[in-house]
Amino acid sequence: MLALLSLNALNLSSVGMAATPSLEIYGKLPGFERAAISASGDHIALIGTVGADRRILILDKNMEPVSVRPLGDAKVRGLYWAGDSSVLVEKSVTAKLAPGEFTTEKAELAAMIVIPLDGGKMWSVFERSDTITGGIAGYHGVAEHDGKWFGYFGGITFEDSKMGGYLISTKPVLYEVDLSTQHIRKIAARTEQGSRRNWLIGPNGGVSATFDLGENGRWTIVNAKAQGIASGTNPLGTTGLIGFGSNSDTLLYFDQPKDDTNNHWYQIPLAGGSPQEVFQDVAIRATISDSRTRTLAGYEIEGDVPAYRLFNARQQKIIDATQKAFPGLAIDLIDWNDAFDRLIVKTDGVGDPGTWWLVDIKTGDAKVLGISYALHAADVAPMKMIRYKAGDGMDISAVLTLPPGRPAKNLPVIVFPHGGPAARDYPGFDWWAQAFASRGYAVLQPNFRGSSGYGVAFEKAGHGEWGGKMQSDLSDGLAQLVKDGIADPKRACIMGASYGGYAALAGVTLQQGIYRCAVAVAGVSNVGKMASTDIDESADNRMTIRGIKDEIGSGRDLAKVSPIRFIDKVAAPILLIHGKDDTVVAYEQSKDMASALLAAGKTVEFITLPNEDHWLSKSETRLAMLKAAIAFVEKYNPSDTSP
Repeated sequence: MLALLSLNALNLSSVGMAATPSLEIYGKLPGFERAAISASGDHIALIGTVGADRRILILDKNMEPVSVRPLGDAKVRGLYWAGDSSVLVEKSVTAKLAPGEFTTEKAELAAMIVIPLDGGKMWSVFERSDTITGGIAGYHGVAEHDGKWFGYFGGITFEDSKMGGYLISTKPVLYEVDLSTQHIRKIAARTEQGSRRNWLIGPNGGVSATFDLGENGRWTIVNAKAQGIASGTNPLGTTGLIGFGSNSDTLLYFDQPKDDTNNHWYQIPLAGGSPQEVFQDVAIRATISDSRTRTLAGYEIEGDVPAYRLFNARQQKIIDATQKAFPGLAIDLIDWNDAFDRLIVKTDGVGDPGTWWLVDIKTGDAKVLGISYALHAADVAPMKMIRYKAGDGMDISAVLTLPPGRPAKNLPVIVFPHGGPAARDYPGFDWWAQAFASRGYAVLQPNFRGSSGYGVAFEKAGHGEWGGKMQSDLSDGLAQLVKDGIADPKRACIMGASYGGYAALAGVTLQQGIYRCAVAVAGVSNVGKMASTDIDESADNRMTIRGIKDEIGSGRDLAKVSPIRFIDKVAAPILLIHGKDDTVVAYEQSKDMASALLAAGKTVEFITLPNEDHWLSKSETRLAMLKAAIAFVEKYNPSDTSP
């Protein structure tokens, strides 16, 4: 049955090659962004663009609209269902904070919008409270009990002071919110002294376990009876709750010692007992939980393309058959109903610009819900994983995206390192890489040492290597493309965002003579200043200090890997782009670099993106960034198709 899933709504391979696609297709937010399915499977929530307007649509089982609500330029971070009664939309906003009262001037604050399915008014969690401020401070899921659905949220709370007046702590209190009446009930207190507190909510509501972590790295887990069931010391804070284990009487937690290069996950009874290490030889990218019991139902296996292991044999058979129905494409499992017979999956890969499907197991049919980017199949630049050796012999993987319809020979190339640096790139549709490939460039996205997804040892191999081997891993990839005849060594540029922006700057300061130009979006130019800012904003948190020293270094060593210290070495044009509302990498990192380059008479352009954050969350400014980056690269490193 499942092997014959019908792809009747869209035949991607049947669309022919068109003129070079407009940059608006790549630069604006995707036309279809998110989807979620209700517990029964009878309703689907979608976020996308209808005409020129960005909206949330709620459809019934027959794909007929039940509700259409405007979203505007809201920065959506999540989409969830509470049974079949309401949809939850998580969004964020960059907010200015009261000067002198906080360690930073701006923060990204989250809010949860509740949309009742009965057509009632949209409302925001905590909007009726006079004592809870700043939206939500953590989302801990939903649960059904007493015939109603409830949501669980952290909230920053004004509390009565013994000295009179109110006190406010940045540590959240845990609340249960009735999603039908908006009634709020406090169910757990904030931590008084620790750096971090997290809660595990049971399938029927209520706190099943509480995790606390102190600045000294001492951590504890207590159960609902306040009995300690696990504890330890982790100076870097690389420990925490994962969720329930194989049943709701157990939980999973991880504890990663500083010098250990293996993952360590443990399962322990909630009633107490000896922890048992689990999944010792499995690389897990994400866990999959049963929506009702909250118990571990399976996991996604880390790899170049998604692969899933579900403990239920029927569910595993369904996933296997669904993947076979889309040969040659990566299949992301997005959401599913309680019965696991209606799935939302997303495909992408060669010829597919990101397609969202509703898979109906009972009928064996797959219907297209929407497409992320409105491109013809032939306009999707082909991408694949390649592998090469770094200078010291370490194996490095990278995504290579090639211009569509052109031979892979002697091409101009963009080296495009990812952010993080503890992240990785996959061989799927990347809007930024695809835009440059559409203009005739090969795009190389190396998963350099320090990247996640290749094991703890590989990630830790990047510690202390900012501007060092992490940087040469990039140019070693370029050298391999040259050796293979794919890239023209005289026509290479480097670009990236966040850590990738740092690497772009390092490519023309700490390194010289490799790249014709550099584009840094929200990049770090002064590593020492970045470290100081992070420490100041953490209120000198000792774990933050230890973590920075462990990963990056400290003191004079940071000056040696800071691009702003090597302005005199710059011989290539540099484009700096930075969102004014960036709360991750300070805007001054680009502003200071631009000033230093101008003072030294170097070729530099600096573009400020007003009202934009670190993640390029808004369509207009994201498009402005892309247009500026492509125009700059085409000016200083033209491709064969450049104007």
